[in-house]
Amino acid sequence: MNKKKKGIKLFCEFVIPPMLIWALVVIMPLIYGIYLTFTDWNGLSTTYNMVGVQNYIDIFQDKTFLSSLGKTFVYVFFVVVLSNVIGIALAVLLTYGIKLQGVFRTCFFAANMIGGIIMGYIWNYIFSFAVTKVGETMGWEALETSMLTKPTTALIALIIVTVWQMSGYLMVIYVAGLTNISSEMLEAAEIDGATGTQLFRYIKLPMIRSSVTICTFMAISKAFMSFDVNLSLTSGGPYKSTELLALKIYQTAFSNFEYGKGQAEAVVLFIIVAIVSLIQVSTSKKKEVQA
Repeated sequence: MNKKKKGIKLFCEFVIPPMLIWALVVIMPLIYGIYLTFTDWNGLSTTYNMVGVQNYIDIFQDKTFLSSLGKTFVYVFFVVVLSNVIGIALAVLLTYGIKLQGVFRTCFFAANMIGGIIMGYIWNYIFSFAVTKVGETMGWEALETSMLTKPTTALIALIIVTVWQMSGYLMVIYVAGLTNISSEMLEAAEIDGATGTQLFRYIKLPMIRSSVTICTFMAISKAFMSFDVNLSLTSGGPYKSTELLALKIYQTAFSNFEYGKGQAEAVVLFIIVAIVSLIQVSTSKKKEVQA
């Protein structure tokens, strides 16, 4: 009985307080946010009216929202694919035992330590002045004009910056997965005549599928929620050609003072991320079992 009472006491002391804090910080704001999607609150007034599902109807009739949604899917696809491919490539390269590989790992990971806002301003300067100066010096017309000034290339620039930052972080996870592979297994395969490509395809890649699942999930969630880099690098321009969904939600709620509609857009984004992430994780888990 004393052990049971002690267990209950420990549960109340160490489990209930974090659960209450989590509920106050996450669950209650989520429920209240969903409630606000059924109102016409502008974010400032003390009164508002209930409008039902009109906000949801409006956002799917809003061409700018649908355009932002389409751009976001394009952005997410390329960021997830490129950051994972580059992350795996760097991890494989930096687990071969080359000289100063620890220094190289630190250098590649350092990009992730830069805050999104600061990184956006840094790359804005690079695209606007450094790259254009190189283009002028070398006589390359394609680089003489900043990529950020053209609707056709601004989104590419945004993808480049995000991939540059995210690849180093994913590399660390892949390095951890590759270093956990049994060296005896790799040596046996090499003795049997397996080439480097065969080692990666048939042994290393199947053995790090759990790392692939984690990295893909993290890349998807971070790319869908991209806001700070989008704001500081392009501010959605030129002509809203790089206005991703998170920035669109911010503009709707805090610039247009349509908080109810902005919150509805946020709920839609949350549902999309949840569905895509669940599909990705379930699909990847099946492949892990097969491996």
